[in-house]
Amino acid sequence: EQSPGPGAFDLGAQSGRWAAIQERHRLSCEEAARLLLDAYEYRGLVKHTGGCHCGAVRFEVWASADLHVFNCNCSICTKKQNRHFIVPASRFKLLKGADNLTTYTFNTHRAQHTFCKTCGVQSFYTPRSNPDGYGIAPHCLDDGTVQTIVTEDINGKEWEKAVKEHKTIRDMSKP
Repeated sequence: EQSPGPGAFDLGAQSGRWAAIQERHRLSCEEAARLLLDAYEYRGLVKHTGGCHCGAVRFEVWASADLHVFNCNCSICTKKQNRHFIVPASRFKLLKGADNLTTYTFNTHRAQHTFCKTCGVQSFYTPRSNPDGYGIAPHCLDDGTVQTIVTEDINGKEWEKAVKEHKTIRDMSKP
């Protein structure tokens, strides 16, 4: 019996199951490993996909099927009707369209309001409250993965006070 090469693992009695899963789902070894790691690392979360209106920007995000969405009344969120849920940057992946995004900032320039250059849709952005995460627009997610949405109003007109008083918002981008 030959030992596995560098970077390979000896799966022992599980090697038959591993090969059967790869064959049944037509997965490469790397694709099968990614599924296994995602299932373990993001236990209890679902992979949502989404994007802008024209399809130039696409992303995936791991989050609960039950979303906690913020409805902010600050000047820009009011104008854009921006409702969003917050995730850590490690759970977000831009699949395509980096070159088709542009960014708008104002006031403190901490929030990075990214949007598609073609259709103008903001499907995600970097919120001021969580610069190490992303605010995802639930209405830009593809159908089929969201079970429920609970919306919480947040007083963005008095941003500093609202964020200081909110018990969990700053921790929402922590893994």
